Parts: sequence; structure tokens; C-alpha cells
Amino acid sequence: MALTAAYDQIADWYEEEFLCKRATGAKTAEGNPLYLDGLLGDLLGAGDGTCLEIGCGTGVHASQVRELGWTPLGIDLSVGMLRHARARLPIAQADAEHLPIPDNALPAVIAVMVHTDMPAYPAVVRDVARVLRPGGVFVHVGVHPCFCGGFADRSDPDAVVIRAGYRDGHWTKSSWTDQGVRAKVGATHRPLPELMHAFLDAGLAFEGFAESSESAPVVMALRARKPHQHT
Repeated sequence: MALTAAYDQIADWYEEEFLCKRATGAKTAEGNPLYLDGLLGDLLGAGDGTCLEIGCGTGVHASQVRELGWTPLGIDLSVGMLRHARARLPIAQADAEHLPIPDNALPAVIAVMVHTDMPAYPAVVRDVARVLRPGGVFVHVGVHPCFCGGFADRSDPDAVVIRAGYRDGHWTKSSWTDQGVRAKVGATHRPLPELMHAFLDAGLAFEGFAESSESAPVVMALRARKPHQHT
């Protein structure tokens, strides 16, 4: 059976309208994949070898990965998004919960602004840990669980309002704007402790954390490493 994804229906809009608007402004818009405050580069750092991006979408981060010395490879569930990504990096259609990659194979994996699109994100993190080689790194960059979601009204960036609902941890299309991705495909919110435990439960060791620079940060990022196995 062919894989399907919600983003198939909005792929052209995402590439041709959403990304274009963000490239010319609206830097602090929730979910903006083009404005990450340098977090991806800072946490991934320079390296070589293959860097897998899970949920690569249209592949907009591939150029930065290359600039850091890595060789980008992308997987996504959405055929529509991959249609745009294929000009930017090598791609494969795949479910991030079941990566078509051998155990202990990769030096680096990244997930950029996608964890709320993956209802089973803890299972995704476990499979990322499986394909990482010992010593390999996983960089997660995502919307901030404390300040973004259906409970957060960001219509005034200088006075963000946090309403009830942070701890609900559910899927919703509720959003402070009807011009973004969330109002179209929804999002699964995970409170901060639950998100952090996904990495610990997968056996990964945290190495660093960062947030974007707004007073109520839009983005939270972390770097985790697969420990070397001691005998």
C-alpha cells in the first residue's frame, strides 16, 4: 500500500507560498523553517559523512548541512514534499518510525521543525538511536513545547498569551493564525518532560540545549549522542 501524508495536499502551497513569505519576512512566525536563530548549525557543527534528515520536507536545510561539511540525505512520508526536495538532496520516501537503514550506520541525524508532525515521535527517536553509530549525534530543532501550540496565542510577539492546554498533549488544528501550517495539517503537542524522556528512553545522552532569542522562544533545540558501548 502506498504511503500517504497530510503534507501531500499542501506541498505546493508550502513550497511556493509559505516558504516564500518566510524568506522575505515574518521571521518569528511559529513553525518558520527558515529562521532558526543559527541553532541547527551551532548544534550540528562541522563534520563529514552522511547526515540524515528525518521529515526533510522540501529539503530547505540541505544547503546548510553541506556548508558544514556533511553529506545530506533526506527521508519523508510525503511524496508531494519530496517532489520539491529531490532537487536539493538525495531522498527516499520512508516512515521515520521504521528507517530503511541498518543499525549503527550513521554519524549524524537531524530533525528540524517536524516533531509535532509525528504523533509517535518517541518511536522515531528510538529508531534514530538504532541507526546512529556509537558516538553519533542527533540534533533536534523544533517548536518550543512551552510557548508554541494550540494553547499559545502569539498574535502579539511582545505579549504572548499562554492559555490552558499545555499539559493536554493532544493533536489539534488550533492555532493563533490561519496562515500557517498548523491550521492546515494540525500538530501533536508534547509537554517538555515527555519530549525530553523520549531521548532518555532511547538511550541517548544529552550534550547541549538552546532556544531561539525571542522573549518567549519559538524554537527549542538540543544535541544528543549515542554512547559508545563498553565491554
